Amino acid sequence: MLTNTNKLHSQAGFTLVELMIVIAIIGVLTTIAFPSYQNSIIKTRRADATGALISFANAMERHFTSSGSYKNAAGSQSSPTDTGLPHVFPQFSPIDGADVNSAHYELKISNATNNTYLIIARPINDQLGDDCGIFSLDQTGKKDLIGLKNDLTIETCW
Repeated sequence: MLTNTNKLHSQAGFTLVELMIVIAIIGVLTTIAFPSYQNSIIKTRRADATGALISFANAMERHFTSSGSYKNAAGSQSSPTDTGLPHVFPQFSPIDGADVNSAHYELKISNATNNTYLIIARPINDQLGDDCGIFSLDQTGKKDLIGLKNDLTIETCW
């Protein structure tokens, strides 16, 4: 019995064209998804900074309760000052152990008197290009932004 050795053998696999189409689709999806992902990260860091600023305001109120003034909440406990990096609250956001190299916002006391203060969260490192700019909060709870860009509003950023 003769067998046909020239039979076409069925082989499983992908052609180069099919592979290139899949790579092109992945490239298009990545181009669309990556900016959205980056925007979500920026918004999350913003939310963390605004939450830290509100907690910082609570620390300022505790300082006022114990000392009768908003002054001397910055600097160090042994050498307090009225403005600068706080000693009554962590200096960076996120507040759970961030240092200057891993932080996204620097928390500072911009102005402090006996009865008033202005605290700020200034973007640093990866957050420098944020269009919301510098967040600020005063003793009355008034929220503001310094350096707001691209038609954003306080409500959008806060």
